[in-house]
Amino acid sequence: MKTENVKILIIDDEKQIRKFLRVFLQAHEYTILEADNGQAGIEMVAVEKPDLIILDLGLPDMDGFEVLTKLREWSKIPVIILSVREAENEKVKLLDAGANDYVTKPFNTGELMARIRVALRHAYTQEGKNPVLTFGHMRIDFPHHAVYVDNKKIDLTKKEYEIVRLLASDAGKIVTHEHLLKTVWGEIYKDHVEYLRTYVAQIRRKIEKDPTQPELIITEAGLGYRFREPD
Repeated sequence: MKTENVKILIIDDEKQIRKFLRVFLQAHEYTILEADNGQAGIEMVAVEKPDLIILDLGLPDMDGFEVLTKLREWSKIPVIILSVREAENEKVKLLDAGANDYVTKPFNTGELMARIRVALRHAYTQEGKNPVLTFGHMRIDFPHHAVYVDNKKIDLTKKEYEIVRLLASDAGKIVTHEHLLKTVWGEIYKDHVEYLRTYVAQIRRKIEKDPTQPELIITEAGLGYRFREPD
């Protein structure tokens, strides 16, 4: 892919840093997008679908770690962290959360370019997830944490949404009870299948046409649940 066809989104509240990166990267013929806060960046990712994101951690509305976590719910777009923070445990935390690389300010432009090229090469071998998925009469807007049934937004609790997100993100595959319980409730609740059954029943009442004959969340006896494949 030619660099002029590659879009890079810079999420940073420092105007001078954005300007420096824009001038530098445009000189290498990349197309540059900019956002000065986390929420604007997330929304721009959904709309513009950049090929790579350069993300600062110190944003005015939310920490960069939170931005990264939200993006990784539905997107595999490579993210390079740009930060003054040098703590090793912070870098491990961000890499474990899905960051592709970490560059500390002040940075060497040659090093940054090398990291960008590596991240893009990895990205071209992977397929990103669609930020909005439709399953029959239901639609999930991942960037906005919104679920619609027959085009009407429905109210889900935080745990209900997290269950739906996990199942829909792996639509067509079985997601085990243990994985759902550990992710939504925590490690110590991994054997409390009754919690999950109660919540799935509540969700089905909200999203299924007939909760007694579910078409969206399918029970896989003794294993877990499977969400129907998207349209």
